[in-house]
Amino acid sequence: MEVVRAHLIIHGRVQGVGFRWSMQREARKLGVNGWVRNLPNGKVEAVIEGEKERVEALIGWAYQGPLLARVTRVEVRWEEPKGERGFRVTG
Repeated sequence: MEVVRAHLIIHGRVQGVGFRWSMQREARKLGVNGWVRNLPNGKVEAVIEGEKERVEALIGWAYQGPLLARVTRVEVRWEEPKGERGFRVTG
């Protein structure tokens, strides 16, 4: 089982549409760890850690987001896992 960490910046209409809470629900379903938060510039930032296939599944979800979101771009940067526990909504 390969554990990976992905750092995402999600662009588009992603604030005020339930993106963070939907991502948290999806992350818990997939069994991945990390966090998600709104940025002052209107984007959403997230860190996801877990089994590679599960992390990739949540990244795939992020390209769509919840019903009212309009995602235009997702930046993904791969990093060394740091042992995140749980998945929380911050900021």
